[in-house]
Amino acid sequence: MEEEKKKRRRWRDIPLATKMILAVGSIMVMMLVINMILYEQVNKTIRRMDTVYSSNVDLTDLSASLENVQQALYSYLSVKTSDSLENYYRCEQDYRYLLENLSSQISSNPTKLLERNIRQMSETYLSLTGEGVAAKRGRNVEKYKEIYDQSQELYGYINSYIYQLNSQQFRNNSSSYQALREALRYLEISSLVLMAVMMGIGALVLFAITKGMIEPLANLAEIAHLVGQGNFDVKMTKTDSLDEVGVVTRAFNTMVESLGEYVVRTKESMEKEQQMMEKELLMKNHLKEAQLKYLQSQINPHFLFNSLNAGVQLAMMEGAEKTCIFVEKMADFFRYNVKKGLEDASLGEELTAVENYIYILNVRFAGDIHFTKKVDESIMECRVPSMILQPLVENAVNHGIRNIDWEGKILLEITGLEDNILIRVKDNGKGMSEERIREVLDGCMEDTGEQSDSTGVGMNNVISRLELYYDKKNLVEINSPGENMGTEIILTLPRTGGEK
Repeated sequence: MEEEKKKRRRWRDIPLATKMILAVGSIMVMMLVINMILYEQVNKTIRRMDTVYSSNVDLTDLSASLENVQQALYSYLSVKTSDSLENYYRCEQDYRYLLENLSSQISSNPTKLLERNIRQMSETYLSLTGEGVAAKRGRNVEKYKEIYDQSQELYGYINSYIYQLNSQQFRNNSSSYQALREALRYLEISSLVLMAVMMGIGALVLFAITKGMIEPLANLAEIAHLVGQGNFDVKMTKTDSLDEVGVVTRAFNTMVESLGEYVVRTKESMEKEQQMMEKELLMKNHLKEAQLKYLQSQINPHFLFNSLNAGVQLAMMEGAEKTCIFVEKMADFFRYNVKKGLEDASLGEELTAVENYIYILNVRFAGDIHFTKKVDESIMECRVPSMILQPLVENAVNHGIRNIDWEGKILLEITGLEDNILIRVKDNGKGMSEERIREVLDGCMEDTGEQSDSTGVGMNNVISRLELYYDKKNLVEINSPGENMGTEIILTLPRTGGEK
């Protein structure tokens, strides 16, 4: 038992790089051995395929040797020379040597039966040719001619049998060749499967070997993640290994112990500071919301009463149609004020409120308000604080063109830029001095009696609400060339709404 513990301890003490080299080296050796075995099997099959048609080659050689015997016999019988006789005996010997490869046993196998018949016929044929040679040497012309004719006939039969055997062997060899090709293909597939299996086994072995190295590191990463989340009660399992993982584990546990109390104290301090900041931010938000609601709630009742009186007068002077339109415009205007008082609105809704306001004024003042607009229809759905356009137009009416001796005109222009919305309200009225412009922009302008006939939402209100809505300064610009030269108010608003 102690020896096994020492062995495990020695393995854990091996450096990680050495462990990886041992694991990868073992897998490479295993793959090399398997490749060598598969290579030998493939070569063996290929060698067998190379010898498939050797029997057809032997039969071709046998037929050629038989033809040589017949030609040598004819040469000797035609011209009696020692060279022709010697050639005959040499051809006969070669033919007998090739006949030894044929079977002489009785068998039901057609191939073996053909080989036996060829061999027996060849023995008879060689006996006849031997008798023919002997008759030639004895000068018995009639006999060797008769024997030559018989040998020629038997030669044809043997050639016919050899051809049949060769054809049958070719068919058999073709089948064997196809079988070997299939076996080779099967061997290739088997080799691929075996390689895949061995690679899988190698991967499993490598996984099993590396698991013992990676698992402690994964555990360390998990524990480190918990520590990073503020849990200092967790520690790595103690280990006595001397490899890199063991060293890191012991150092990590020491670090966690030393940081625990310090982080707890720091966390308590940060929590207290965060609570104070949240309270301060909440107070600021409540203050902004109260200011915004207060500014949006200011509507002067004088305007409502004067407008309704004008509606009564119009009803007395004209028929019901214009009165209906007037009352409808009044209803839409005040409905928008009540509905949008605490909300933002689209530019399209703001423009409708301005048009209703101009209509109401023209009814009251017999069409003296000459109002034109130039708007970018593509930005009509952009959100802005409610009740910002109508007060600008109202300011142009009350402080610009009212009580002037020439025809008063007001132009409203809304343009969409890349990041901003540009709004211009321009009149040709009394104009403003630089001092008054500074008072308006600084929020120091006091209300006057002229505003008793207004909605009560003045320039100070608009500027304050814009700054609260977008949390940004310098959104309003006022330009006036001089006295009786008109005034232009420019709003440059971000394309996206401010914080609510």
